[in-house]
This record gives sequence, C-alpha cells and structure tokens, in this order.
Amino acid sequence: MSDQITIALDAMGGDDAPHIVVAGANIARRRHPDARFVLFGDEEDLAARVAKQRGLKDFVEIRHAPEGVAADAKPSQVVRSGRETSMWRAIEAVKQGEAAGVVSAGNTGALLAMAMFVLKRLEGIDRPAIASFFPTLRGETVMLDLGANIRCSERNLVEFAIMGEVFARTILGIENPTVGLLNVGEEETKGNDSLKIAAELLRELDLPGEFVGFVEGDDIPAGAVDVVVTDGFTGNVALKTAEGTAKLINAFVRETFRNSFWAKIGYIFAKRSFDKLRNRSDPRRYNGAMFLGLDGVCVKSHGGTDAVGFATAIGVAIDMVKYGGNASLKTTVERLEMESLRTQATASL
Repeated sequence: MSDQITIALDAMGGDDAPHIVVAGANIARRRHPDARFVLFGDEEDLAARVAKQRGLKDFVEIRHAPEGVAADAKPSQVVRSGRETSMWRAIEAVKQGEAAGVVSAGNTGALLAMAMFVLKRLEGIDRPAIASFFPTLRGETVMLDLGANIRCSERNLVEFAIMGEVFARTILGIENPTVGLLNVGEEETKGNDSLKIAAELLRELDLPGEFVGFVEGDDIPAGAVDVVVTDGFTGNVALKTAEGTAKLINAFVRETFRNSFWAKIGYIFAKRSFDKLRNRSDPRRYNGAMFLGLDGVCVKSHGGTDAVGFATAIGVAIDMVKYGGNASLKTTVERLEMESLRTQATASL
C-alpha cells in the first residue's frame, strides 16, 4: 500500500455543508499528513472555500458534481436517478480505485443504498451493518447495527459479531475484543429464537476475540464488552437514547451552576474538571459510523456535526484503510467459512 491515502468526500452532504466538509478536511490533513482528499460538489464554490483554508489547497482535488442528495430523498429514488450527485460520484471514486474510502454527512438511507449498489457486499456477508463507537466507564465500545437492518436473522447477528470484532481491532486497537449479544437478560433462556440460535452459533465459532454471551442495556455504558451486537431497530434506539441522555445531563449541569451566585463561584473552581468531562463526552470525538460488510470503505458522518466532528469521521475512514480493516474482515470471514465447511464434511463421514 502506498503511504498516501486518498479519501473521497461528499462535499454537499450535511446540515452545514460544504463548510464543515472543507474545514473538516483541513483539520484532518493536519491530523493525518499522509492523507489526500477528492472533494465532490459545486466546483466554483469549493475552490473558493478551499482557498480560504490555509495549507489545504495542496492536499485536495476538486471534481464538479452539479447535484446533491436531499435529506428526505428516498433511497430507491436516488439509486435510480442520483448518478450526477456528489454522493454517488464520491462512492464511485472508491469503486474505480481513485480513492480508498468515502465519507459523507448526507442522507443515511441514500448513502447505504448507493454504496450497496456501487460497491457491492463483501463475499460471505448477507447484510451490511452500521457500526460506531462511544465512551464507556472502561474506555470505548463498538455497537452494531445502528439502523441499517430493522429485522435480523441469527445469521445476520453472527455476521455483525464478526464484523464488530474486526472493527474493534482495527479502529480501537483492541487485541482480543470481547463480544456480547444485547438481550433483555443475561440468562440463556431469555430472548427471541434468533438471539438464542445466534448465541449458540457464536459459541461454536473460533472468533479472534471472545464471545461472552448476552449483555443488558446497562452493560453498554459500563463497558462490559468491547462489541455490542443487536438489530438495527434496537441499536438505533439505544444510540439515540444515549445521545439524548448526554444532552440532558449537560443541560442539568449548566442549570445547576446558574442557580445562584455561589454556584457560579463553585463552577469557576471546578471549571477544569468540567472541561475534562465535556471533552470526554464530546460526541464529535466519536463521530463516524462505518458501513461494515461492503467491498469498500464507506463512513457516515452525523449530519448535524461541525468541522471537528467531520474530521473525526474522516479519521475513521483513514484508519480502516491504513490498518486493513476490510482485508482483515475478508480474511476472517473466509477462515470461518472454511472451518464451517470442514466441520460439516467431518460430520457427514
């Protein structure tokens, strides 16, 4: 692999695009000096914005894409008629080998549909999943699926566990990640049939990490496991609940220290500690959801993030490329499939 990594950026996706994309690229190139970017969007507008970002010009290439994907656009519609959009062209750059990965803050459903159509799935993967990571008491935890698959079979859950384990090793640098299935209790008798069967299958698999069984909702912030596996409906609800709770706590803290003169004085003395807390829980540090299971690196940034958050999402894509996340996933899936075939052949003798 060349030392230089090129990432395609959908410059027209996101609530505050293209500003956050261009400014985020400039932050990312300082964090990752080996990175280069191809920006897709309105060429004239992007050129003017890049010129205002000191030092960025030599790290980017601009390609004109006359259309953007609307936030409320239907995935099926954009797959049929969205080939002139910045999102499509950015994904296509990965397919053509002109970029090693793509990052977009645009419409999630459209991005996933386009990526599945253009990049295709990895061989051996039934459904891609959305994975991201967030802070816990023990460090950081990966969770998937976060919304790509509302209903999941036992096969899907097993594949999510494999993909999440690889993501934890690649992005978080955890040597032997622990994996748990999210359930309504830790007992083996609890949960629906898909969860029970998936647990049995995972116990039989020789994962590079360790499958520990079922985990509950309060195990997620406790960091009981490194990878939490669930269906897209539950995962998305859990993620949005966690985000809302974090905002609620921050609002309560601000309100508490505004209540009185002495509370304001107390805040002055405690400010450094509260700054550390704010930094630790800053959602921008954990921005960037990976579409795992595609034959290419595709990262979804939160649509409402700022330049700092978008730069973090770019960093997720760069790390997946630099540390061979997709290659590792392919190798793991192929090895497990071969082991399964050998087991079936032995059993038939």
